[in-house]
Amino acid sequence: MDAPAAEVTLSGDDVRRMTLRAQGFLGATSWPRSPAGVTAMLRRVGAVQLDTISVLARSHELVAYARLGPVSRQAIEQAYWHASRPAAFEYWAHAACVLPLGQWPYFAFRRRAFRARGVRWHQATPETCEKVLARLRAEGPLTATQLGGAKGGGPWWDWSDVKIAVEWLLDTGEVICVRRTGWRRVYDLPERVLPDELLGAEPSDAECLAHLAGVTARALGVVAQADLTEYHRLNVQYAPLLADAALAAGLTPVAIEDPSGGSGSRPGWADPAALAEEAAGRRGRHRVTLLSPFDSLIWDRKRTRQMFGFTHAIEAYVPKPKRVHGYYAMPLLAGGRLAGRADPARDGTTLVARQVSLDRASAAEPMAQALREAASWVGCDDVRLERVEPAPWAPRLAAALAELG
Repeated sequence: MDAPAAEVTLSGDDVRRMTLRAQGFLGATSWPRSPAGVTAMLRRVGAVQLDTISVLARSHELVAYARLGPVSRQAIEQAYWHASRPAAFEYWAHAACVLPLGQWPYFAFRRRAFRARGVRWHQATPETCEKVLARLRAEGPLTATQLGGAKGGGPWWDWSDVKIAVEWLLDTGEVICVRRTGWRRVYDLPERVLPDELLGAEPSDAECLAHLAGVTARALGVVAQADLTEYHRLNVQYAPLLADAALAAGLTPVAIEDPSGGSGSRPGWADPAALAEEAAGRRGRHRVTLLSPFDSLIWDRKRTRQMFGFTHAIEAYVPKPKRVHGYYAMPLLAGGRLAGRADPARDGTTLVARQVSLDRASAAEPMAQALREAASWVGCDDVRLERVEPAPWAPRLAAALAELG
């Protein structure tokens, strides 16, 4: 189906403001600094990526902190993985993500695709799968270690037969993960966790895509087709269905101006509520914070370049001699712009900025603010600068830190 002609044209600045507001970085938020606030944030952004790296904190904690400020890490963990009242589950969205529990039915398309394919990374045997399910039925929630061990007998990446089986059951929806303990997934049966209305729902692929198009638009404010694909990492087979999905989700067709300043535009869709807020001229206060390299604001590198003129890379996976900004370079968000990066570490109760890269001299003061706040959040009482680029701006940053105490 061809999209109807757009009556609204959005500039690059419009898109940037709408995205920052949608992601929780612009304007006053009613999200409290509590598990309830984290849950509300998760529902708004739709998905929070998980990653094994922990520098200041793990990425899923940093995502909540960036939006809510210094909410306690215990409150964040409680919100994601509450033992008695689960509000979220873990599944494959942009990557391995924490997702609002209510989204469970709308990943049925991916579970069906896994079952149709029959394999992901490893081949699971039906016998081992049935043994895993039998133990979960009899004993309740278990980790892979409790099920018999996650590692096989080979190299460090080699999974045991039990780990292969339980991960396959997770892929296909025969088990669910709503909790972690000691950073290990705790596997359970969906029928023990999900309310009946979620457990019994089996929407079609088209219904799933329409729902996820709405999730993505609410999370970003305004989207092009590439955004609908990238946010939940949809396969190319779904591309022809996304325009229909956007319209079925009730999104408003818009034209997005060429970010390079050319005369052309590209089609897109806006969340109606985000469009109304922008039309009303709402501005509000910008958050000053360091972002996880895995934050959903900067998932899409091309969109990040277009929206902020900022080239983002996750250098933890780059060989050390080739790193430009550092192992875990965290972008600085200030004044609605990405204005630099800091590569943090901890030395006792000192936050160590191993490398700070500033895009402009005036970013020194917000960088100092962001470093001080992050230090306090993780229980550090001092900040130490090791390297600042460009070097002539180091004194200004040091002075700003000193002024903040």
